[in-house]
Amino acid sequence: MSYRPHPADTGFLLFDVLHAPRQLAALEGLADADQPLMAQVLEEAGKFVAEVVAPLNRQGDEVGCRWEAGTVTTPPGFREAYRAFVAAGWPALACAEADGGQGLPWVLEGVLYEWLSAANHGWTMAPGLLHGAYECLKHHGSDALKACYLGQIASGESLATMCLTEPQAGSDLGLVRTQAVPTDVDTEHRISGTKIFISGGEHDLTDNILHLVLARLPGAPAGPKGLSLFLVPKILPDGRRNGVACERIEEKMGLHGSPTCVMRFDAATGWPIGAPGAGLNAMFVMMNAARLHVALQGIGLLDAAWQKADAYAHERRQMRAPGLPPASRGNASADLLVEHPAMRRLLDVQRAWIDGGRLLAYRTGLLLDAARHHPDSRRRDEAQRWCSLVTPVLKAAWTQQAFLGASECLQVFGGHGYVREWGIEQIVRDARVSMIYEGTNEIQAIDLLLRKVLPDGGQALGALLVDLRPALDAGRDFDAEVLRRLAELRYLTTTLCAACTAEAADPALPHAVADDYLRAVALVLLGWAWAQIAAKSAAEDPRWQAPALAFRTRVLPELDMRLALIRQRMAAPRHAATT
Repeated sequence: MSYRPHPADTGFLLFDVLHAPRQLAALEGLADADQPLMAQVLEEAGKFVAEVVAPLNRQGDEVGCRWEAGTVTTPPGFREAYRAFVAAGWPALACAEADGGQGLPWVLEGVLYEWLSAANHGWTMAPGLLHGAYECLKHHGSDALKACYLGQIASGESLATMCLTEPQAGSDLGLVRTQAVPTDVDTEHRISGTKIFISGGEHDLTDNILHLVLARLPGAPAGPKGLSLFLVPKILPDGRRNGVACERIEEKMGLHGSPTCVMRFDAATGWPIGAPGAGLNAMFVMMNAARLHVALQGIGLLDAAWQKADAYAHERRQMRAPGLPPASRGNASADLLVEHPAMRRLLDVQRAWIDGGRLLAYRTGLLLDAARHHPDSRRRDEAQRWCSLVTPVLKAAWTQQAFLGASECLQVFGGHGYVREWGIEQIVRDARVSMIYEGTNEIQAIDLLLRKVLPDGGQALGALLVDLRPALDAGRDFDAEVLRRLAELRYLTTTLCAACTAEAADPALPHAVADDYLRAVALVLLGWAWAQIAAKSAAEDPRWQAPALAFRTRVLPELDMRLALIRQRMAAPRHAATT
């Protein structure tokens, strides 16, 4: 079975729980995004994803991309699907109308890419960087570059890449060696070097590909501060082929429908984006948007795995389910898998991660819109604080759950899940890379604790947690429990910050507990999300109440373990501490 979006479920979270149209009504330029318009966009997006993109998923995995003499051919149907994507205006969804876009909220683009990733992760890798490249060029590019290329990116006429990684420089971008030498022609530079792991570095989906390349100017200082950013097109404005070549594509565990390229730049012509030495500042505009997209990839892939497992559990009969009334069995000689408690638990736990994660990601998308468009500077700052703190949590926790949860969903199939026929094993393979790219999950945890929580003693995170309290009702058991957990996390954050900044502090302490701390934050936020969902859904509705119960009984107890691990590491003598 192919993945099918469910706009009604998404609409419940956006409209009934988050009241998205009311939030957007206060934003400059987005007030026209009312509920009927948003619902129509979701409906049409669901149809496009289900009818055009999802049916290509299996063939994309089995056929894969082909490289020959520097040319890459994508799987059958991919190019036609991309042309239909562009013709329908989907790349321009959240781009400004002045740039040829539709000027709609980012949150709608987030939902679109969640569904696209669930339906066909390999195909979605191609347009996945468009909006990040658009934001990067719009905010940091020269007027000449924007006039030439911004409209191409907004429309999807040209696709873009993010060229950071080199053989010796993965997560440590300070080791980048690619050189950029100025010429005598205006702002032109000659870019020379090799980049690896470049998604969509070469393909046949668009005629031109715009590479955003980190490189060093002559005499630039070593380390990250010496990096500048350049736009290097495959085809130059005069129609000549630039000095950019794809040396090969990688043979990967998954994502066979997406070409992961080794790119060589031989004195290729490029133009700077942003100031010299400020390449990472310009690039991080792209990376932060990409990280929220990757979080939504995790949610979408987990939903795709759940859909397959749930459908199989409602068809496959095995043994007798304990506690099932004989009258409900009819004449069947065995019971459905979904009737077995072990299978029901597994499915409901994944649903808890999917829907709770969606609510948090959609809230983040709405606040991303608010950070850009709210007329009140204080509200813009509050929105930016949420996005800064929560984005690494979403990226790390939900991509990890995508892989682990997809593996759990494979378990529902038993031996059938391990063979290709059912398609669940592809999701497990495809999901694994999301824990690595756009900053590994370990780097997300370090970013959260060392760069965003410790510098201000946890004040920003504490304020965020306090802001969540008014939406909770202490008279409801679920909400009261979440309120207690919010307080626990605030207290732990305060004590952890004190331990990490004390005069005799162990410098390894924050690095040793960062992963557990991020997971703890994720669980508390997930609790808040489910308290909101449970309060808005009918008490007898199993669609929402079953995963809410699974969260309270099967997921939230993990928080006690994470907090205990952090306290144990804080209390360990420095000489005896292990990482």
